[in-house]
Amino acid sequence: MNRMFLITYVIWMFSEIWLNRMMRSNKSDLQDSDRFTLLGIWLTIVTSIFLAVWASFGLNHLISGNAWLQYVGLVLVWSGVIARMLVIRSMGRFFTVDVTIRPDHKLKTDGFFRFVRHPSYLASLVSFLGFGISLNNWFSLAIVVVPVFCAFLIRIGVEERVLLEQFGAAYSDYQGKTKRIIPFVF
Repeated sequence: MNRMFLITYVIWMFSEIWLNRMMRSNKSDLQDSDRFTLLGIWLTIVTSIFLAVWASFGLNHLISGNAWLQYVGLVLVWSGVIARMLVIRSMGRFFTVDVTIRPDHKLKTDGFFRFVRHPSYLASLVSFLGFGISLNNWFSLAIVVVPVFCAFLIRIGVEERVLLEQFGAAYSDYQGKTKRIIPFVF
């Protein structure tokens, strides 16, 4: 693995650790809505990444014989990281890594949220897709994308229940107009 790949993975990892440490709810927020989904996501991510890397060395099922595909994967990792940071920035103080409602919380339906209800998860999935592709192994790709996608779906279910409780018909209408995580599909 060359230095560019390692630097990308380290920056990606530290950006997520930083978010996890800095963007938590506080005492004035609605508490106990997360239902341990943040822990579940982190356990899924760590396990999936470990197994995907192991599979890339232990199971020889290349996606492509061309090295360029691995660089496409890196571009996707970076694209996901940047898009996630832009989504988080657009949410401002209403973004937290745990499921919570902040005082004076506003329903966000513009910007990225015009296309999907959970663009931060979409951006993160793009990074995981890129990571799997950069490992250039079909098993690695499946091991890292499928469990993380499933963990995100569980978390999205929890978030949507909280948002429906908070915003009622406004959120229900928004659900009817936008897809959950994949634009125009799902």
